[in-house]
Amino acid sequence: MFTRSGLLRAGLTLVAILCVWWLAAGAQAGPSIQPAADSDPRIHPAGPLDFKVNNIDGREVNLADYKGKVVLIVNVASGCRYTSQYTGLQSLYVKYGEKGFVVLAFPANNFGTQEPGTNQAIKAFATSRYHVTFPMMAKISAKGDDQNPLYRFLTAKATGGEFAGEIEWNFTKFIVGRGGKVVARFPSKVKPEDPPVVEAIEKAMADKP
Repeated sequence: MFTRSGLLRAGLTLVAILCVWWLAAGAQAGPSIQPAADSDPRIHPAGPLDFKVNNIDGREVNLADYKGKVVLIVNVASGCRYTSQYTGLQSLYVKYGEKGFVVLAFPANNFGTQEPGTNQAIKAFATSRYHVTFPMMAKISAKGDDQNPLYRFLTAKATGGEFAGEIEWNFTKFIVGRGGKVVARFPSKVKPEDPPVVEAIEKAMADKP
């Protein structure tokens, strides 16, 4: 018969054998490596082009597709005193589009309820009256509790940096450089064709990603 001490030694030996087997099995399977959450742009976007949005026709657009380009992000409205800036934005797109520049327009109804229409109505207005050919996105909210995540990123101090701050009105312009970071911001009253905007675009286009 086993003594109490013998049973204890046998039990400890069995535990040791099971531990060795478990460690060996784990080594053969290899380590389970998960990407750090900080490396996933869907969780912690590093720049404004790490977002997915819908375009004005309802199709999903991955803004990462525009990385390497110079991007002008602008919140637009159809009934604003600055709506004529569509002309300047289209001119910039035509002039620099083939050189790696794009305008991304985001209709928003946050300011004076000057963009009340549907996506279809907004598209029809912009294309028929101003002959817009640059990409237009679906209507979003540029501020407030329902603020679009992209605009939350652009305006929050923690992510927007020196260019952060609440959107004050329609046609606020952000310029994103080839490296995917915001390099300039211009308020509504500064027209797309004004020298500071053109200079910022050309400087960003001259920079390497």
